[in-house]
Order: sequence, then structure tokens, then C-alpha cells
Amino acid sequence: MTPEENNEPRVPEAQTSAERFDDDDYPAYTMGRAAEMLGTTAGFLRSLDEANLIEPQRSAGGHRRYSRNQLRLAARVRELVDQGTGLDAACRIVTLEDQLQEARDTHRPQHPPGEPYPPLRGV
Repeated sequence: MTPEENNEPRVPEAQTSAERFDDDDYPAYTMGRAAEMLGTTAGFLRSLDEANLIEPQRSAGGHRRYSRNQLRLAARVRELVDQGTGLDAACRIVTLEDQLQEARDTHRPQHPPGEPYPPLRGV
């Protein structure tokens, strides 16, 4: 019997080193490297963790590790903060923008506008 037949959850296969390069959610960046890439400080990244916007994974030694997706969020917050928006407000704005985009993606029409619908089958 396979795990699906037993109603057991399927365990995802481990990624190879090469596959991790393409995974935007893989926590590849240390705090120092992430701060350097963003042109900010480690304290700024810690503040995003404290604001519950980004929850970095931890290495075996307890060090924060960031993914590319998390760094994109941090960069968006940094832009808003640099424009004079408070940190809490910037985090809220980014969260709402993501929720709006998710809702738009969920409710996007399945066929392009202006094109005829395909004929119904079996009618």
C-alpha cells in the first residue's frame, strides 16, 4: 500500500543542493549577508521579526536565516520607511498589499476577457 492509500500525509522529498538555488523560500542568507544586501542593519531585520512581519528560520546554532521572499518583503518595508513611513505602518501596508494580491489571484477569471467561452460538453 502507498501512503495515499493509507490516508497518511505524503512527506516531501528533500531538495538537492542544486534545487535550493531556485527555491525562493529556502533560508540561504545569514542576518549579516541579508542586511548587507538590503543596505540596512541587523537591528532593522530584528525589528521586522519583532513586528511579526518576517519570521526567519533558525540554524542549528540559533542564528537567523532569511529566504529571498523574506528579503523582498524586508526591501519593500525598507523603501516605505526610507520615505518616512513608520515601521509599524510600513509592515501593515506590506501585509495588506500581499493580502490584496492574493485575493486578486484567487478571483482572477480563468479565461481571458474578450474571448468567447469554450462550448459546453455533453449538453
